[in-house]
Amino acid sequence: MECKVKWQGVEGMAFVAETGSGHLVAMDGAPEGGGRNLAPRPMEMVLVGTGGCTAYDVVMILKKGRHAVTDCDVRLTAERADSDPRVFTRVHFHFRVSGHALKPEAVERAIRLSSEKYCSASIMLGKTASISHDFEIIETA
Repeated sequence: MECKVKWQGVEGMAFVAETGSGHLVAMDGAPEGGGRNLAPRPMEMVLVGTGGCTAYDVVMILKKGRHAVTDCDVRLTAERADSDPRVFTRVHFHFRVSGHALKPEAVERAIRLSSEKYCSASIMLGKTASISHDFEIIETA
């Protein structure tokens, strides 16, 4: 896996990343750090990637188990250290999983498997941060 990150010039702190799969992602810094607030911060992208990684796992695990999952979202809330390096020190994942007759045990198992075995991003974050999870199930017809 690889990517290229390129600074977008002397007027700010914007960067564009090109992923190994050929996709572009913009990032920018906060105004107090010289950025212009045109795109997500790099550390926000860490949370975005982690949320995508774990949501993917949860949906895939439920689908492979033949559970009638119709939607899934996860809200991540995080705290960072006060001094450099400002690593994440706490991350909470709140999953909202929709489907027909989803069993809480199945959703809980999918989240646990993602967090303990499959989601590389959340497992890496767990090296510096306290990780917690909860979920709710929304019944759909």
